[in-house]
Amino acid sequence: MMIWELIKTIILGIVEGITEWLPISSTGHLILVGEFLKLDKSDDFKEMFDVVIQLGAIMAVVVIFWKKLWPFGKKDNKHPLNKSPFGQMIKTDIFEMWIKVLAACIPAAAVGLVLDDWIDEHFYNPWTVAIALIVFGVAFIFVENWNKNKKPKINTIAELTLKASLIIGGFQLIAAIFPGTSRSGATIVGALLIGVSRTVAAEFTFYLAIPVMFGASLLKLLKFGFNFSGSELAVLLTGMIVAFVVSVFVIKFLMDYIKKHDFKAFGWYRIVLGILVLIYFGAKTIMA
Repeated sequence: MMIWELIKTIILGIVEGITEWLPISSTGHLILVGEFLKLDKSDDFKEMFDVVIQLGAIMAVVVIFWKKLWPFGKKDNKHPLNKSPFGQMIKTDIFEMWIKVLAACIPAAAVGLVLDDWIDEHFYNPWTVAIALIVFGVAFIFVENWNKNKKPKINTIAELTLKASLIIGGFQLIAAIFPGTSRSGATIVGALLIGVSRTVAAEFTFYLAIPVMFGASLLKLLKFGFNFSGSELAVLLTGMIVAFVVSVFVIKFLMDYIKKHDFKAFGWYRIVLGILVLIYFGAKTIMA
């Protein structure tokens, strides 16, 4: 029985690793896959698992972008604080980037802390997921058509202003409220609308995920408690490890993909999937 649980966990980890970074909603996919592949665990554990498994995916970002994320070190420091021994260890450009990231996280963090349980109760369901998939699928196609033949105004992380970061953070708030929106999808749409290049939009989205998902995971862990059974701990760690490995490949794929392609393919995927979900759960409701 435990082997079957681990097989299901591996599948869920693969789904998480793929969908966390592609703008198609990891939470939405985990909810949908969970309809057909149910873990033999309590509802409280499964609710926590769907969020905390994302820590594995987040660690892939930390590993891949470590040099761009770690704000200390004398080597390759093009923007030291000053010429003192300590100042030469401070990478001011990375500190500035983190200020923008944290500022962008404020809206979603505030709402998550206050309304986490209410959001789960009212919006954590297949209907919300389906509608959010379709709406933001349409948004991707609209924004890409809107930006056609337009040159991006912001082509590096350094060019992102604090105002632009807060606007992107506002779009992240939509994803915090409505499962199925996709955190990466919402922030990328927001970034593209204000003239950010696809590459910078994706990279900044990766960075935003670090504090957001660490915070969300901590909130869920505190709510669940740390009294894991042996099988629960095995399931959680397996899911996180698989999500990490898969995420490494998916992040590299996405960064290469968007250098030559736009996001419209993801928009069409979301629309088709959203319609199929509506049909499936509509039929299930009628037959119940």
